[in-house]
Amino acid sequence: MKKGCPFGTHRVIAPAGALPQPAKKIDNTMEIYDNEILIDVQTLNIDSASFTQIKEQAGGDVEKIKEIMMGIVAERGKHQNPVTGSGGMLIGTVEKIGPALEGKTDLKVGDKIATLVSLSLTPLRIDEIVEVRKNIDQVDIKGKAILFESGIYAVLPDDLPENLALSVLDVAGAPAQTAKLVKPGDTVLVIGGAGKSGMLCCYEAKRRAGVTGKVICLGSSEKSLERAKQANIADVYIAADATKPVEVMEKVSAVTGGKMADITINCVNVPDTEMSSILATKKEGLIYFFSMATSFTKAALGAEGVGSDVTMIVGNGYTKGHAQITLQIMRESKELRKIYEELYA
Repeated sequence: MKKGCPFGTHRVIAPAGALPQPAKKIDNTMEIYDNEILIDVQTLNIDSASFTQIKEQAGGDVEKIKEIMMGIVAERGKHQNPVTGSGGMLIGTVEKIGPALEGKTDLKVGDKIATLVSLSLTPLRIDEIVEVRKNIDQVDIKGKAILFESGIYAVLPDDLPENLALSVLDVAGAPAQTAKLVKPGDTVLVIGGAGKSGMLCCYEAKRRAGVTGKVICLGSSEKSLERAKQANIADVYIAADATKPVEVMEKVSAVTGGKMADITINCVNVPDTEMSSILATKKEGLIYFFSMATSFTKAALGAEGVGSDVTMIVGNGYTKGHAQITLQIMRESKELRKIYEELYA
């Protein structure tokens, strides 16, 4: 059996020397190396920015969505949207474990897992797309995938429906990073706060900011905020277009007495929301860009252009304990769990 690199560089076809995520093409043959795990894939959860772009390109047509997805994997050997650069995650059953991983993993053949690394670096073969659930960014397939030695995962819990666990684990980095960043007394703005990752961030921010803090949930419309209000995850709810920075700034200023947010968490799935985040945040505040639609150039030059000394953090989909933190939210909040079960389970 062939020996592999822990980071999967042995799978990279082009460009030479690249890691699997930034690579343009990787080897998706399903004969495993000694340090790989073969997964029989059940469902792909495409990240929100990517699936939104694919739906728009396909005009909402399911067959065209399938065609686009099959084309991406055929071209790249992985599901990495060439427009957004992002992927998503999957659930499936462990089919084979390389001998070099003996004693290094607690997994066994037959375990049902969710991969917690992006599809944008995961060797994937799609034999058939069985169903597209375009309202929740999920696609059931027949196919296989490879998890590298360095790849992180979560064994699916027994007490939560699989599709629910998949949906929240896909965005587990957002509420877990929120837990690390928010301190008691902080004013926290969550842009896209009524969305899948946004509601989890609001919940975690409200818990961490405490009674002396304030959590502002910003959604695109009053209708989009109704679910968030049902779960009581914020102190203030604002309807605003996140692509209109002055509108967002004025509305946040009105609810903070002109003080603005200490921390802004951006969870939207559309581009051009960088300046809304910057203008809504105190000049020496902090912005966490979880959104895969974020442009580093727009954020960096935009902050410079308005003389804002904000600290900007790129959303890392992984932080220690992120799976446990996010699944625990589903166990703690009956209101949020009910909403997520209705939407995703």
